[in-house]
Amino acid sequence: MFVDYANVIIRSGHGGCGCVSFRREKYMPKGGPNGGDGGNGGDVLLVGDAALNSLVKYRYAPRLFAKDGSPGSGSNKSGRRGADMRAPVPCGTILRDPETGDVLCEVLEPDVPVLVAKGGKGGLGNQHFATATRQVPRYAQPGLPGVEFRAVLELKVMADVGLVGLPNAGKSSLIQAVSRARPKIGDYPFTTLEPQVGVAELPGFRTLMIADIPGIIEGASDGKGLGIQFLKHVERTRLLVFVLDISPYAGMPAARALEVLRCEIEAFGHGLAHKPFVIAANKTDMDPDGAALGDLLAQLGPDDAARVAAISALQRTGLEQLLERLYACLHNGT
Repeated sequence: MFVDYANVIIRSGHGGCGCVSFRREKYMPKGGPNGGDGGNGGDVLLVGDAALNSLVKYRYAPRLFAKDGSPGSGSNKSGRRGADMRAPVPCGTILRDPETGDVLCEVLEPDVPVLVAKGGKGGLGNQHFATATRQVPRYAQPGLPGVEFRAVLELKVMADVGLVGLPNAGKSSLIQAVSRARPKIGDYPFTTLEPQVGVAELPGFRTLMIADIPGIIEGASDGKGLGIQFLKHVERTRLLVFVLDISPYAGMPAARALEVLRCEIEAFGHGLAHKPFVIAANKTDMDPDGAALGDLLAQLGPDDAARVAAISALQRTGLEQLLERLYACLHNGT
C-alpha cells in the first residue's frame, strides 16, 4: 500500500529529576550531599531508509515518542538516559508544520539521522549545590520537559527523471521497457494509481532513476483526475519527460496534449514549469509513414521540435537514444 502523507505526534523524552541524597556510612555520619543527576530525555530522529517507499507505517502508528530519562540516585549515581526514537522513513520525506505549512526538516540521504525534537535535560542532584555556607542542600533540579507537537510527514519521491503525460500515453510501458519496474499496464485510463520508480541501466555502469506518476488530464489543477496530487513526486526530479501519444487512437492531437500538460504543470507551480524537459513522441509503431510525427514537429517551435525523441515503448525502438539523450541533459546540459 502506497501512502505519501501521514499525520504524526512527536514527543521527545523528559529529563529525569536530580536526587537529594546524603552520604551516610559508618564513621562518616555527615559525609555530605551525594545526589546524582537525572538522565537526559531521548531525542526523536528521522532516519532515511533506502528500502522504504511508503509512509504506511505512520498512518496506523502515528506516535513518535522517545523515552524519558531516569531520575538520579544516591552515591552520585546519574540516571539512565532515555532511549531515542529513531523513525525510519523513505528518502525524500519532509516534516511539515500542519498549521503554517512550513518545512521543519527533510530527509534526503539514507542512514543519516535528522534531529526532529531534542530531549529534555536531566536535573542536577544536590551534590552540585553544596557551598561553604550551605553544606546541607536539600534541593535538586527537576528535569526539563521534552518537546511535543503535531506534524505532517510527506513523501516526495526522489528521481533523476520524471515522466509526465496524459492517461494512456504509454508512461508505464516506457518505464517497464527501460527498467525493472513492473507497473500495472492496461488499455484504460488511470492504470497507474501511485508513483512508480525504476532504474534504467546504460552502458558504462551508468544509471538513471525514473519516476512515473498517474496521468494528468485537462483541468487537473482544479481537482480533476489523479495526477495533480502526485506532481509533488516529480518536484525533486532534475528533468521532465513529456510522453505524448502520436497514434491515431489518441484522445487529442499530440501538440494539444503537450499544451495541456504545460498548462497544468504551470498551474501546479513549485518550479516544475522551469525544469528542463525532453518530449518523447510515443507509439511510433502506429505511425508507419511518420505523418503524425511530422504534424507534431510542424506545430512545435524550433526549440521544442529539437527536444522531440521518437520512440515506441511497445516495440522498444528509440529507447537507447532516448536514455542517452536524458543522460546528456542531466550531466552535460545538452
